[in-house]
Amino acid sequence: MARNRTRVSRVHYLLVDGYNVIHSHKELAAIAADSLDGARVKLCEILCEYKALSRYRIIVVFDAHLVPGGTGSVTDYNNIKLVFTKEAETADRYIEQAAYKLSKESNRDQITVATSDVLEQLIILGHGASRISSTDLIEEIERTKTQMRNRHIENKPIKNNPLLGLLDAETAAKLEAMRFGK
Repeated sequence: MARNRTRVSRVHYLLVDGYNVIHSHKELAAIAADSLDGARVKLCEILCEYKALSRYRIIVVFDAHLVPGGTGSVTDYNNIKLVFTKEAETADRYIEQAAYKLSKESNRDQITVATSDVLEQLIILGHGASRISSTDLIEEIERTKTQMRNRHIENKPIKNNPLLGLLDAETAAKLEAMRFGK
């Protein structure tokens, strides 16, 4: 008698301390010096691209704890979750609570937190999450993009003109002559 086994796939979460990553990345820090909103958008674009290349469900968290009357928000930004904390709530606190909650919901899920805040790293390790520094995350994103680019180049077959195979020999010869300027 065969057993009916249902496979429960693991979900991989990446919780990102947004401002921490922005200030650890040269290009993003330069953008932030001029426009913090521009740096947030650029980081989200980078993370959306990384999401498409990785196994992660990405949640990027930005501090809004100094915004008077801020109620916080959670929205979908393309294929990632974008969180602004509420007044008096730091990104660190939100990430700690999210890591704890996600680890308790399913012990099968994997949670990684991207921050360079050492205290934050220790706290999330206590919740069973793993950690990656902001600079290591940036390097990982670049490495993943390079690997995918190289894989695409290696696997891209060299194609002849497929239309020529559909034409009679005389027409194909005329087109080839035109193509090469003869």
